[in-house]
Amino acid sequence: MTKKPDLKFTESEREVAVPVAVVLERTIDKSKTWVIPQWKCFAIVTGEHILQEDNRKLIHEDETKSRYFWGGMELRLYKDGSEGYWYNLLSETPFLFVICDGEEGASEAEPGMITANQDEATGYMESDRMVLSIPMPAEIRDIVEKYVVTHYRPEQKKKRKRLDWAENSAYAKRQEH
Repeated sequence: MTKKPDLKFTESEREVAVPVAVVLERTIDKSKTWVIPQWKCFAIVTGEHILQEDNRKLIHEDETKSRYFWGGMELRLYKDGSEGYWYNLLSETPFLFVICDGEEGASEAEPGMITANQDEATGYMESDRMVLSIPMPAEIRDIVEKYVVTHYRPEQKKKRKRLDWAENSAYAKRQEH
């Protein structure tokens, strides 16, 4: 029986680290003239049962696919990122994003960090980092949801007061004189 992670967050906690492991899959289609590896995040797991060594282990290999297990990683949740997590949770399918060292088509890739914040993932994509996405496992979704409920307070929308453009216009004031 797996022990569930402690989901009691205090409002004063600025950040929480959830231990995770990542399985990346590299596919190479050798029937093509140009051999360009394609990477995807095959799995993300969390819990006390995962191996927390921080090195790569080859766990599967055949003619076209290789899968690598990376332990010793953490999904870090930051208080100021709660809005991004909230929007991710509201989507039809919430995702985790694995930011890798390496570029698209690289023969090697190494996961550098994991985030649940869509905005943060987009920022890395725009800086030409390899960002792999995977649907958020239910166990992790529960943790992220509890963190957001504890820390996120949506901004109250304020109705702007309309300015009387004629009253504040230098042109209108010159016309009056």
